[in-house]
Amino acid sequence: MNKTIKIGLLSIALAFTANSCSDDFVKREFYQEVEQAPLTTLNEVKAFVKGGYVSLRANTYYGADFLAYGEVRSDEMISNLAGGYYQNVMNYTMLSSDAYATNTYTQIYTLIAKANILINTDMSTIQGSNLDRQEARYAQGQAYAMRALGFFDAHRLYGQKYTGGTLGIVLPLKYDPKAMMPRATIAETEAQIESDFNKALELMTANGSVNNVTKTEFTINSVKGLASRFYLYKGDYAKVRTYTNDIVSSGKYTVPAASLLQETFRFSLNGAAPNSIFELAVGINASLSTNSYRQRLNPNGYGNIVVNASTLAAYAPTDVRRTFITTSGGQRYLSFNSNANGIGKYTQGVGADNIKMLRYEEILLNGVEAELNGGDPAKALNYYNMIVTNRGLPAATSVDMTMLKVERMKELLGEGLRQWDLRRWGDAVPRPAGASTDVNLNAFPIPRSETDLANSPIIANPGYDN
Repeated sequence: MNKTIKIGLLSIALAFTANSCSDDFVKREFYQEVEQAPLTTLNEVKAFVKGGYVSLRANTYYGADFLAYGEVRSDEMISNLAGGYYQNVMNYTMLSSDAYATNTYTQIYTLIAKANILINTDMSTIQGSNLDRQEARYAQGQAYAMRALGFFDAHRLYGQKYTGGTLGIVLPLKYDPKAMMPRATIAETEAQIESDFNKALELMTANGSVNNVTKTEFTINSVKGLASRFYLYKGDYAKVRTYTNDIVSSGKYTVPAASLLQETFRFSLNGAAPNSIFELAVGINASLSTNSYRQRLNPNGYGNIVVNASTLAAYAPTDVRRTFITTSGGQRYLSFNSNANGIGKYTQGVGADNIKMLRYEEILLNGVEAELNGGDPAKALNYYNMIVTNRGLPAATSVDMTMLKVERMKELLGEGLRQWDLRRWGDAVPRPAGASTDVNLNAFPIPRSETDLANSPIIANPGYDN
């Protein structure tokens, strides 16, 4: 990887004086002629943290595309190809120059570049009081969490774990504009992700007394929750059990009652939903508008990501989650306009909903699966019933993996996780009629802009550009 980020400290200070995000700063392009100067103040440290969250919410990342990738390559949703969105993704016909592969790769590594600048800052040199330096170290912990998430997401998309190959991704551990790095192995990649999550928790736990607890920034619980997602993917059920127990025992979250389920996704509850653990702040001023995920899901937008008939049929008539899905024109949508009001999971008309990154229900479902795999079946049943009894369904008397798989589909529909669930279970991932059956195409292509650089050591994923 040979990318650099053009950032001037004066522009950072000016952009974040009012503690708000400046698109002029966070959307700067990559160049090679400007080196990054050391961070020296807490305001500069906070600027980079905020810039990281803006990278995460970009429409080519969690703002839309990354979530869509997890759905259109799954058994629960498809793209109807309206507007041409995700045609190459769903049909496995991408090239290494494809915009989806290139833009998401760039956005993820932009996040990693910002995190690396924070990670490699000596926080003992930050100007100000000891409390300022403590807060800076907490922010450094958040940067480790950002890098862990970025590496994890890149690994799922571009790594060869589900192709039978051995390669993971490029793992830059510092901001170096001139670096040329090869891809690490799968084992090396997963070890680095684990190390980053552990370091994030170490720093945040040691310096957490200064944490302003919010659902729109990384907290200790949200890092544990995202780490549990990684360990579930990795098959380390013992770690998943530990983190699930920690989050449940904290008593900070509840599964909303059936009557409140719709409200937990509404714009009016941004940052206040009782089941929200981590969400990315958006709001009216930073709305992604027609580039938002909501526009992909709503027939009054592009309406190109729709629910499969078999998915709708999995819900019992009394299951309140069934009301999230609206049938119109023979297609099923997770977002819909009813007069002036939005219904479904994603309701705010201009795409100003906060982006739901981690909900309590996902943690409980992670716990169900982990307890069913070497843990306590009674505990698994308790976690399972905490969800279903708040969805208009009777309590179950037992739970198994088949039930868990269906429940994850029903509860997490549209939230970008299904493809990765199917792949880690070894279950079939449907491909449209006529799509290539080449298993190499389970991984996205490494962008040609990376592999075609002079003397680039990056090996491309096979199966593309033939």
